[in-house]
Amino acid sequence: MVSNEDVQKNVLHSGTTLVGIVCKDGVVMAGDRKSTLGGQIVYQKNAKKVVKINDYLVTSGTGSSSDIDMLQRIAAAQLKLKELKDKRRPTVKESANLIGTIAYNNIRQPSMIPFMAGTMVGGLNEDGKAELYSVGPDGSIVEVDDFNANFSSGMPYVLGLLERQYKKGMNIEDGIKLAIEAIKSSSERDTASGYGVDVFTITKDGIKQVSSLKAEAVYTEQNAFENKSKQ
Repeated sequence: MVSNEDVQKNVLHSGTTLVGIVCKDGVVMAGDRKSTLGGQIVYQKNAKKVVKINDYLVTSGTGSSSDIDMLQRIAAAQLKLKELKDKRRPTVKESANLIGTIAYNNIRQPSMIPFMAGTMVGGLNEDGKAELYSVGPDGSIVEVDDFNANFSSGMPYVLGLLERQYKKGMNIEDGIKLAIEAIKSSSERDTASGYGVDVFTITKDGIKQVSSLKAEAVYTEQNAFENKSKQ
């Protein structure tokens, strides 16, 4: 059997940077765009890691792409069924609990390839309150009241930055700037993160994708040119 510790190590190895920031007027969620194979080969340069799965919920994932996609599809379908059955929209907490339950059940199924997906869940309740939860690859659930990077490989590079620059009660505009800065900082050092930033906001006005930045590689010949100019 695969231990929870092994799964978390695999998730960290798989590569991604996720950021979630709680502001006084909502929640900011962001992620990079690089997708790798085993952390060695760049497979995709425009991977969507922050996804709006319905009218009131945004999820972002780190780990195996197939597990993340499956988790998002099942969660969206189950939440719709629950809404039809209960005749009301599920809360963000209920949504996070559902995703945590799916992860919990998957990781405990004997398999040649273990389930590997850490998830951040942000959403809007019917009363207009935005909430953010972090769901571990083992199904554990933590409500976030400041900031989080889940189990992404970029986590060690962004937590220190967030510790220094996050301010309780910061507004959504400052949260967007901080989220972008966190992803950029991680991309400088984490080989499995980069190629751009996607940012979503969750406020009483709804869910909006407010930023979609693409990174371009620029090469400049510096030393040879400077030496030639001096001759």
